Amino acid sequence: MLDTDWSDSWRSAFRIELRAEAIGLAWHGWPVLPGTFPEMEPDAESWSGPVPVHEDWADRLGAHPNEVAEWWTGQPYSLLVATGKVVDAIEVGVELGKCAARLLRATGHPAPIVATPDGRWLFLTAAADGLPEQLAASGEVRWHGEGSWVPLPPTPYQHGVVHWRVKPEVCGWRLPEATAVHSVLAQALDQTETSTQLVAAAPVAA
Repeated sequence: MLDTDWSDSWRSAFRIELRAEAIGLAWHGWPVLPGTFPEMEPDAESWSGPVPVHEDWADRLGAHPNEVAEWWTGQPYSLLVATGKVVDAIEVGVELGKCAARLLRATGHPAPIVATPDGRWLFLTAAADGLPEQLAASGEVRWHGEGSWVPLPPTPYQHGVVHWRVKPEVCGWRLPEATAVHSVLAQALDQTETSTQLVAAAPVAA
């Protein structure tokens, strides 16, 4: 359960915020969808993350913002974006995410980045066909392409809320090419692996 007061007034205010974010993203052409939230589950502690509310969610992609607004009329649904058409997402852990974010800032071409309360970072890019072999084989990186989705702020989890590390406005709402972000993530992966190896090889003080 969320570490906050899930009262009727709080639920209403949160629903309005989620609805406003969904409408804004839809106007920018992002394929948003309503998702489940912890309070919908009989056992909220076993909730592992939001999934689309509608079984035919794939047929609803590209809905007009007016229709999107109606989806959030009654419930504070999670805010999801479907991947594979307009947006892709590359999911990594915190340490790799921080390293990649620093490298992206250094290039002067940041990407929108989402962080979840369970310690995952999502780098959003334009749609692509897949990951380079180095990233796909690393075990540290998960690609969300066609048929998948990811949560966007302010989606609620049991113990926190999904939030932006880098908002789309910073990039002028232009999603970076996937290849550019893949390259930076590969550099970050090399750096974090090297750092881990150096730590492992360091002598232990007597």
